Amino acid sequence: MKQKTHSGAKKRLRLLPSGKVKRKQTKMRHLNSHMSSKSKRQLGQVVYVDDANMYQTRRTLVF
Repeated sequence: MKQKTHSGAKKRLRLLPSGKVKRKQTKMRHLNSHMSSKSKRQLGQVVYVDDANMYQTRRTLVF
């Protein structure tokens, strides 16, 4: 059977040339009017997938 990239993963994750995987952080869609500006600003930044989750992430991003 052909291997296919997980369609949810390809919308949310980007594989970098260094081998790291870039992702957005959660908790920024709604219900954030009570949050401080600092926390909202920090949640808006891009982060990388942790080493502990890298195996599962690489399996979803076949291509």
